[in-house]
Amino acid sequence: MTFLGYERPDGSCGVRNYVLVIPGGYVADQICHAVYGTKTILTGQGPLPRPAGDRLTFARLYVGLALNPNVGAVIIDGASQWLDSPEVLPEVLAEQIAKSGKRVEVLEPEGIDTLSLVSKGVRLAREMVYEISKLRRKPCSEEHLAVGVKCGHSDPTSGMVGNPTVGYLYDKLVKAGGTAFFGETTEIIGAEHVLAKRAVNRRVSEDILRVAHEMEERAKSTGEDIRTVNPVPSNIKAGISTLEEKSLGAIHKAGSMSIRGVLKYAERPGGRGLYFVDNSASTFSIFLGYAAAGAQVVLYQLGGGGVRNDEVFYETGSVIAPFVWCSANPKTLKMGGFNLDFYSGTVIEGKETIEEAGERLYKTVLDVASGTLTRTETLNHVDPNEVYTRQPVF
Repeated sequence: MTFLGYERPDGSCGVRNYVLVIPGGYVADQICHAVYGTKTILTGQGPLPRPAGDRLTFARLYVGLALNPNVGAVIIDGASQWLDSPEVLPEVLAEQIAKSGKRVEVLEPEGIDTLSLVSKGVRLAREMVYEISKLRRKPCSEEHLAVGVKCGHSDPTSGMVGNPTVGYLYDKLVKAGGTAFFGETTEIIGAEHVLAKRAVNRRVSEDILRVAHEMEERAKSTGEDIRTVNPVPSNIKAGISTLEEKSLGAIHKAGSMSIRGVLKYAERPGGRGLYFVDNSASTFSIFLGYAAAGAQVVLYQLGGGGVRNDEVFYETGSVIAPFVWCSANPKTLKMGGFNLDFYSGTVIEGKETIEEAGERLYKTVLDVASGTLTRTETLNHVDPNEVYTRQPVF
């Protein structure tokens, strides 16, 4: 099967065609308000003042988002105070991005005031958007597709149907030569040994066990035992009793294929296949990290524990990757209505099998990859982003 995508100079295929303005902030925000077809990162965070580990995370994030196939050209705000450490200097970022063959331009302040810089950026962005708009979608094989997933508000429908349906999609995508990301280190504790057995080699197996152990120790360092605070009250109210039960349901979204590696947040993989990403389940920062790793489409498999009706209006923090809302919970479907992109509760209702629902989800993802808008893409609203950092701010 194929999808209709935008061919990039490095051989990748995008499912959208944006001009990315980084790192975010006032200048980038004003440019994107003025010019159709541009995207930026809405966040109050930056690499400074932060330890070196977090600065490297921001560097990976900025470069990774720029290299994502959904981006056709890049503008770097050279006046941004966030680009003032060695890891994220504008010329350093530009050099790495340019290797992809994409056009990348640095907005040099040159002593001009901020509003003049915005005007300069708007003119440049308009030129770039016009330039990449000349690209036409062409058939691309599934091996060029990368997808990331997070589950949330987990309940029994998640582990029994919703996550296994995503797992079917992941198995099919990986077998076709594509790439799939899953993560949420807090959500594998108690089931990490199951994932470790699926590692492609001993090193990957040890990495899976290591990151799970480190996450549990981090929780203990705060005075909390993650096995007593997770599942959260809404999960328990929905019918999940223990962290192990929640984790065993959560890992179904990874399917059954071999795990080729464990990635840091926003780290790009060295090849295609299934990858575990060491990230946190507590924020939408996961989606931003998946996009930086190369995911052109992201999925949120939603349960029913604590879901509010307005939640499925929320845009994702992925910025450049279309966001597919999924659920297997009939109550969530009733609350979300049009806002859900995919419903697998038909399996619970006896109308489909997991395999049939998985095939339907696969078709939905390929349709989105070919240009069909997700429900949240029909809204102008964009939520602020959050970057997953692990070190203290000083």
